[in-house]
Amino acid sequence: MNPQHAIAIAQELNIQVMQVVNTLALLAEGGTVPFIARYRKEATGTLDEVAVTQIRDRAEQMLELDKRREAVLASLKELGKLTPELEKAVQAAPTMAVLEDVYLPYRPKRKTRASIAREKGLEPLALDLLKQENGDPLTWAAPYVDSGKQVATAEDALAGARDILAEMANE
Repeated sequence: MNPQHAIAIAQELNIQVMQVVNTLALLAEGGTVPFIARYRKEATGTLDEVAVTQIRDRAEQMLELDKRREAVLASLKELGKLTPELEKAVQAAPTMAVLEDVYLPYRPKRKTRASIAREKGLEPLALDLLKQENGDPLTWAAPYVDSGKQVATAEDALAGARDILAEMANE
């Protein structure tokens, strides 16, 4: 475990760093919380079960945060979007929520039905439907039929436009 984690846990729980280090070592050896609290008081500095549990849980959270941080950095590097400032922001994120907030603008988007419809060029049709002007939607959709873009019928074009509109309403 990162020594900085032990220091942070000690500060959060207002106990000595050696108590945290010793408790984490006993947990790593396979000791259970009740065993450590009852029979290893000399090593933990008389920490009770609640404190040992808090140390264990906080250490697990920090390890999960470190793993996610590494995954985010690897993803950003793979996407070619990793800058020194962004790396500092990722490294400085104190919680999982802050880390995800930093990563969100760079996260690859899922392939949704609406994004597929946009790739097929159906967004102008969706915007026309949104205007709700009088007329026949099938007539409006006819120019968007293109077998090369896998829009076989006007109904397919309207279905794609509806997907785009549904995503717009959801956002």
